[in-house]
Amino acid sequence: MPLRKYSEILPIIFNTILALSVLYAPQPLLPVLSQAFGVSREAAAALTTITFIPLALAPLAYGYLLETVSPVRVLKIAIPLLAVTELCFAGTSSFSLLMTIRLIQGLLVPAILTSLMTYLSGQSSADTIQRVMAIYIAATIMGGFIGRATSGLIANMFGWRFSFLALAITLCIGFLTLFLLPEASRIKMPRPQPKVLLEVLRRPAFMSIYLSIFCLFMVFAAVMNFLPFRLTELSDQANELRIGLMYSGYMMGVVTSLGAPKFIIWIKSEITTIRVGLICLGLTLIGLATEQIWVLFGMMFLFCGAMFLVHSTASGLVNQLAGSKYRGMTNGLYVAFYYAGGSIGSFAPGIVYRHFGWNGFLILLALICCTGYICINKVQLPTKP
Repeated sequence: MPLRKYSEILPIIFNTILALSVLYAPQPLLPVLSQAFGVSREAAAALTTITFIPLALAPLAYGYLLETVSPVRVLKIAIPLLAVTELCFAGTSSFSLLMTIRLIQGLLVPAILTSLMTYLSGQSSADTIQRVMAIYIAATIMGGFIGRATSGLIANMFGWRFSFLALAITLCIGFLTLFLLPEASRIKMPRPQPKVLLEVLRRPAFMSIYLSIFCLFMVFAAVMNFLPFRLTELSDQANELRIGLMYSGYMMGVVTSLGAPKFIIWIKSEITTIRVGLICLGLTLIGLATEQIWVLFGMMFLFCGAMFLVHSTASGLVNQLAGSKYRGMTNGLYVAFYYAGGSIGSFAPGIVYRHFGWNGFLILLALICCTGYICINKVQLPTKP
């Protein structure tokens, strides 16, 4: 990549990290927010759920909205708006207003991520696109960890409101970096025509992969969203900082995502790689039943590593199977199933947690993981030589 390109890619990576930070920053603070606003943990967990719902729907709807809009122009509108929502989040004393703000953020974040990814792919050459997109994926994973860890750190030092105030200020800096980017061509997204959508779903293997990914992110979102409440049950010393650091295992996703292609070559099959990842994910749920916090900390590395191994492999596989004609709709459906699973997983298993405890919660997630394995087990692809 020419050196001048780094002045373009760095603002993209920086704003990618910020967008994911906004998405996940409330998670380690859920027990604090539950107490501060006098709501149940299921209601507090819905702060994540309500942002996932638009993320599930937007990839199939933004084709109509963004066909003629420059990605840089979208970013210059959406990122300042996101900063304003963070300021409102930091200043409100109403939980219903918090939910409204998170819904608005759920509409803004997919527009930002779509624009960022489109700009990167449009400005990259054929020989750099793979490397650039790998960096983008790594940035999304880093954003998930940084958002959780820094919100926990700032909240522990200054109070939870300052976490979102700091995010608002950082988003303003991110907005300024956008002026380093030259204008790019319009976003070209396929319109979500029902006929094409059904045609993709009817193609061999696609529905099974989508359902497997739905189950995968349901399990992942459930653990990530309710882990803070489990930690407060196990220890009186589980403050915002320590809860935030429990998400350190998220960084294992960078390793497994970037290492997935080599693992696939070694095992000679994407489907087998997904099966192995789901088995490992299920086994880590057994480890998460422990009452030892240090064991929980270690298991999170394995849990996140298995999840991102499956995610990176499956996303590459559906693109490989789609061909150029259906790639846009294929990716849109993949993201829709992914976040639909997350929206349900970030809320519904909490009801089981309340009535049957942490172990009952994990048993439910193990059953969902088994369902995902059964779905992917129905897919038969030729073994690579």
